[in-house]
Amino acid sequence: MDTDDGGNGNKISTLPFIEIRKVLTLRGPNIWANFPVLEAWVDLKQFNEIPSNKIPGFNERLMVWLPTMIEHRCSRGERGGFFARLHDGTYLAHILEHITLELQTLAGTNVGYGKSRETSEQGVYKVAIEYVEETLAKECLKVAAGICFSAVHDIPFDISRQINRLKDIAQDICLGPSTRAIVEAARARKIPVRRLNSGSLVMFGYGSRQRRILASETDQTKAIAEEIAQDKQVTKTLLKAVGVPVPKGRIVYSEEDAWAAARDLDLPVVVKPLDGNKGRGVSVNLTCQEEVMAAYTSAASVGSSVLVEKFIPGQDYRLLVVGDQLVAAARREPAHVIGDGIHTVAELIEQENENPLRGNHHALPLSKIPLDSVSLAVLAEQGLTVESKPLAGTMVFIRRNANLSTGGTAVDVTDEVHSEAVTAAIDATRVVGLDVAGVDVVVPDISRPLGEQGGAIVEINAAPGLRMHIQPSHGIGRPVGEAIISTLFSEGETGRIPIVAVTGVNGKTTTTRFIAHILNGSNFKVGMACTDGIYIDGRRIDNEDCSGPQSAREVLLNPVIGAAVLETARGGILREGLGFDFCDVGVVTNIGQGDHLDQYDIDTVEKLAVVKRTIVEAVTPETGAAVLNAADPLVAAMAPYCPGRVVFFSCNGDHRVIVEHRRKSGRAVFMRQDAVILAEGDHEQRLVSLDCIPLTLDGRVRFQIENALAAIAAAWSLGIALEKIVASVSSFTADIDNVPGRFNLVRLNGATMIVDYGHNASSLEAIIEALDNFSPPNRTIVYSTAGDRRDSDIILQGLLLGEAFDSVILYEGHYMRGRGKGEIISLFRKGMNGTGRAKEVKEVYGSLNAIDQGLRFLRPNTLVVIQADVVDETIAHLQNYLSAYPHPA
Repeated sequence: MDTDDGGNGNKISTLPFIEIRKVLTLRGPNIWANFPVLEAWVDLKQFNEIPSNKIPGFNERLMVWLPTMIEHRCSRGERGGFFARLHDGTYLAHILEHITLELQTLAGTNVGYGKSRETSEQGVYKVAIEYVEETLAKECLKVAAGICFSAVHDIPFDISRQINRLKDIAQDICLGPSTRAIVEAARARKIPVRRLNSGSLVMFGYGSRQRRILASETDQTKAIAEEIAQDKQVTKTLLKAVGVPVPKGRIVYSEEDAWAAARDLDLPVVVKPLDGNKGRGVSVNLTCQEEVMAAYTSAASVGSSVLVEKFIPGQDYRLLVVGDQLVAAARREPAHVIGDGIHTVAELIEQENENPLRGNHHALPLSKIPLDSVSLAVLAEQGLTVESKPLAGTMVFIRRNANLSTGGTAVDVTDEVHSEAVTAAIDATRVVGLDVAGVDVVVPDISRPLGEQGGAIVEINAAPGLRMHIQPSHGIGRPVGEAIISTLFSEGETGRIPIVAVTGVNGKTTTTRFIAHILNGSNFKVGMACTDGIYIDGRRIDNEDCSGPQSAREVLLNPVIGAAVLETARGGILREGLGFDFCDVGVVTNIGQGDHLDQYDIDTVEKLAVVKRTIVEAVTPETGAAVLNAADPLVAAMAPYCPGRVVFFSCNGDHRVIVEHRRKSGRAVFMRQDAVILAEGDHEQRLVSLDCIPLTLDGRVRFQIENALAAIAAAWSLGIALEKIVASVSSFTADIDNVPGRFNLVRLNGATMIVDYGHNASSLEAIIEALDNFSPPNRTIVYSTAGDRRDSDIILQGLLLGEAFDSVILYEGHYMRGRGKGEIISLFRKGMNGTGRAKEVKEVYGSLNAIDQGLRFLRPNTLVVIQADVVDETIAHLQNYLSAYPHPA
């Protein structure tokens, strides 16, 4: 990752420094936190043994550049804690974390969580940094590295320039105040939020319960209503028809026509674009031909047509209507400065624009006051120029209109609006057809009836800006975001659908499919993402490995689904976090001997368990449940991390974990006397016998029993009716079409073929254990594994193969993953070591070639296990074989 040099043009590569190897963006709950973080992999190189207090002048330079870090409490838990750590001596990875957090906060996104942990590689740290906006956070990380570099090497650093640049980035990419207010209101109600683009398109909720906004427009905002609001003349016609007062006026087509209309209406007049917004091209209180013609030219440059209206004297008010309610009102004042008798108008504008509440973007409460040709014209009307020095206390207007986007200010008057004005605003909004509208009213006093003052509604705005109501220049902010969310979600609604997440080392896909089958039997339209693809209401829409967060988000984005079942693999959690914020049920099937170890610094099964535990920690507090394998110690140990309830499952109902859990009135699902038992405390209920669960092949496949128990426990935790569960488990078969590559058993003229995806030591052991329950004495297996497994894991699999099978066909297929040709087979051979049961070992290159070799062993009283290297490819190949087989049993 590049490092920002602070604008000094220094060639960082010529001096020793740390290296940021990679940065992972963990967008969902992750191994660090339940909110988004960056995970930077930082190699300290020679600085691994050099703490901050051993780098001359480092601490002093850093504290001068970023004195606001005095607020960082760090591990000491007190103000100044981080600075104390600097003095005591801390390392650059930890310092980089704190600087990145501080820069984000200074840029306008307040964050505070960070962690630095050394990896198993000496001097290499994983640094977790909370963020709000990904692009901004990554830029802050680059600048933080530049600050550290400059502080280490005593090189000047233009900190002010960099902070201002970061602020500009933040204002460009962060949500504007209108959208942000609605998003914050949604989050306060625990409604899921997902930003769908780099602008203001936001989704709330999941699946069929989702809603969307675009800034202050909602998915209830009608396109026709929006079109009407854009046409000011049509809007006036509709408003007049329902008795709402509007100014007289007409469309004009030239400067001369504009002047003719102005004379017909009697001066003063207003000239504005027919379809403009944000006050662009609007000129008010025009009193002469020269002003009217100049205003026409300005308006024509902005809109498709120009409108001339009678000027309504009074003050400019914006009334915000949401649904059928007035939720906020503000008096808007045009951009202005107050003279002091000393400074020129230009200087006064410059001073006012230094106000930290003003900016060039809508992210701040106020916009900067422009100084342009329009400003010069307004000044000239007052007999002033930019060089004039107004007397002390004199209000000098810079704009005629009162739009915030042109530097205006706002005063909250919500509690002052007369009921007649409220009714007029609501009627106007209703006749246009908008669900959210900004109603512009001009009247001398909003607390009195419009009619008696000659007031009028001059405009209706779709997608009104909310910032004047959220942070008015004077008065209290109003809960306008909450009002809009309340129109999208009734009280108590959160936009959530039932979500089940399934993880573990083995059995994830089968359990995911089984749970989806049960929910489908309970009349849910189910979205399912798993290793085999994405399925929407039973229809496959993606055939790639879809067990990661991106696929989960795609499922939850689909407006059809009423429930989601999401296989959640280790890799996705480590690379990007979860694809959801909370799940109703989190299922962990097993950890066993682990898999994919020595990747992402996960080199032990204990570390792997922490990764898998992420879905347990993401269970919905109180109402959600974790379904955990009681017989796997690493899985059972996850129970204390669950913020909801825990349901244990096991083939052994007398397992000590289950006994203890039931003693505390906990729930458990287990097997007793070949039947599934549901238990809660002392209460037990027999649900269904194993011979009624086809997946288990009459109870002969133990790992499928465990998968069935986990699926039943998940459905029970969701409150699915028990009769529905029984009906569904009875119809979930283990055939190639239903759960392809998951212990599919096919009998052919006295021979037995089993197709399974198992590809690690734990799954191979489980398959071998199940085979003991099948009669054919002669066993053959077609087998391989992925090249990114550890040598020791591949060797162990070779040992198991040699001890359990008479004939072994080893192959190398699609998943070499960095291994050289023959390397995987060589490791298998090392494990087999010429001993054990295997009398015949063949080596084949290509999975389909290996399958064809294995099929030749299909004879009466033989059993052949076919490993499904690529499931779809393997199943299609076997189905072609079976269709041509002479006499399938």
